[in-house]
Amino acid sequence: MCGRRTETDREKLEAKLTMDALITNAAEPGKGAGAGSPGWFDPHTPPDGPRPHHEGDGAAAPSRPVRPIRPVGTGAGRNGDPGPALPRPGPAQDAAGARHHPEPPARQQPPPRAEVRPRSRPPSADAQLIRRTMEEVAPVADKTTSYFYALLFIRHPELRELFPAAMDSQRDRLLKALLTAAEHIDDAEILTEYLSHLGRGHRKYGTRPEHYPAVGECLIGALTRYASAVWNDEVEGAWVRAYTVISQIMIDAAAADEKHAPPWWQAEVVSHEPRTSDIAVVSVRPDQPYPFLAGQYTTLETPWWPRVWRHYSFASAPRSDGLLVFHVKAVPAGWVSGALVHRARPGDVLRLGPPGGSMVVDHSTDNGLLCLGGGTGIAPIKALVEDVAQHGRRRAMDVFYGARSDHDLYDLDTLLGLAQSHAWLSVRPVVSHGRGEGGLHGPLPEIVQQYGPWPEYDAYLSGPPGMIRSGVDTLVRGGMPSQRIRHDLIEELVAAGP
Repeated sequence: MCGRRTETDREKLEAKLTMDALITNAAEPGKGAGAGSPGWFDPHTPPDGPRPHHEGDGAAAPSRPVRPIRPVGTGAGRNGDPGPALPRPGPAQDAAGARHHPEPPARQQPPPRAEVRPRSRPPSADAQLIRRTMEEVAPVADKTTSYFYALLFIRHPELRELFPAAMDSQRDRLLKALLTAAEHIDDAEILTEYLSHLGRGHRKYGTRPEHYPAVGECLIGALTRYASAVWNDEVEGAWVRAYTVISQIMIDAAAADEKHAPPWWQAEVVSHEPRTSDIAVVSVRPDQPYPFLAGQYTTLETPWWPRVWRHYSFASAPRSDGLLVFHVKAVPAGWVSGALVHRARPGDVLRLGPPGGSMVVDHSTDNGLLCLGGGTGIAPIKALVEDVAQHGRRRAMDVFYGARSDHDLYDLDTLLGLAQSHAWLSVRPVVSHGRGEGGLHGPLPEIVQQYGPWPEYDAYLSGPPGMIRSGVDTLVRGGMPSQRIRHDLIEELVAAGP
């Protein structure tokens, strides 16, 4: 997006900047440190041995040396203290075989929200060099990403087991991640916030500090080959510095998270309630306390598709019984969503990653809450309603529940029941096709605009990416400050593959 930068830019960054594409993000079909930092980079000649080759290219591997990126370690290690070594993810065992997990914090604090300030200075020299590189490789993006993975798996075959079996969509995510990193390389505050979350999340994949240098070297090797027209020592230095900053943030975040949380949780399915032919409400019981906030999401892995993780929002506020509830819609070719809707049954065991997301209620203000939930995006909105009710403060809360047809309003009765119990809550169903209950029909953002303006409200949006983008644009045009609009637009993590 060009021109004025708003909160939408921040969320689009969170959607696109997933270094999972570089490390271990699962995919389904269809879908800076200074240059003189000691001990990090040294000239390196690529090792002899088999090298990947693309049919039709006729080109060999990069002929010029590529700087290796060595393990950077934790923040303590950089200061001379080697610090504790990061163990392989997984619960520890004592001599008797009993499992032990780090004790999670008693209460999770809301994630900080970085303030997005207008750009007041031109892009840095490194940012300009990186963007120039991306312009060069854009026409050959598929070859660049394919070559990157070929380098990675030939030079480091032990890393292949960290990735899902299917890699087609994986390659698309790489380019999008790099483009976004290039576009926002100067936004240190935002990058730190999001990359820290990714670093914590990568623990569930089995990612270790020594994996990052391998990825970095192969990434630079691929760029060296396919951006040869602009590649030189200066460009390489820019990429090395950028990747070092990115990887170090993630390594440090993982090391800090290890002190109080496991890399993943096991969770047993305790109930499976079909709501429609393709939507189910799934409740699970984690094997240990799972701290999260209403409005957040997590990642799920099923036993039928190992190493394939998908994001799902919590459909309830934290409960006294510790159960976690998810609304899942099966989509065509959706490995995880299809398994959760059509195959999962009580007794099955899933794996959960750490919670994430910033679409949480600010309980320090009395502003009203305007909530737009489309499809199964109503799940976190319902969690927010429960959260406000639990805090006992009478804050106006207007919920617009959008769906294609009345049949798709699968959780409407629950929401209407909550509205009957709480006078401060209003629920309006909206359908885009046909005449909806209550007579509201049409695009959800347009209906919300008709009920506006919303001068004393904070907005929360959840649903398909198109609905969120349209909703944000509509609210901003209607006068709502962008910093009062919250959503977790994770289309690259969720919508692009169920």
